[in-house]
Amino acid sequence: MVEPASVALKFAFLAILYLFLLWVARSALKDLRRETVVAGPSATPRSPVPPPDATGLHSAAQGVGMGGDSPRLVITSVPGHQPGAAYDLTGDCTLGRGDVEIHLEDPFASGRHARLTRQGSVIVLEDLGSTNGTYLNEEPVQGPQPLHPGDRIRIGDSIFTFEDS
Repeated sequence: MVEPASVALKFAFLAILYLFLLWVARSALKDLRRETVVAGPSATPRSPVPPPDATGLHSAAQGVGMGGDSPRLVITSVPGHQPGAAYDLTGDCTLGRGDVEIHLEDPFASGRHARLTRQGSVIVLEDLGSTNGTYLNEEPVQGPQPLHPGDRIRIGDSIFTFEDS
């Protein structure tokens, strides 16, 4: 005959196993449903909507060139950084957690996550094979992508806006 203590331990093990599986599923769903929080007095979660002048379909006649001489990457929401601060994009720069020009204190960022390169009068964003990917206006970056004023770059929980002044 089976001892009652043995049966109780089996049920306790199964209960812990199911709780662990529920925790994993909840964490995965939480990551999939991640929403951006809008800063301000009535901060409420909402889906991220790129500004109306963000990258969409641009005709070749419009040109992708920059209107000014000092394009900037403005911090919208970056852990450990002040929102509104900006990085001047005078040369090529790399973003990530390692020894890079723009250092991110984001656990979802790779050591060398993404690169911003100047190609003529255009700034180009490129993912460097990061684990979690780089997003341009909430679309995954596949290969080099030109930036336009108002474009939003997301790396993990870090969000930047590209400005052309």
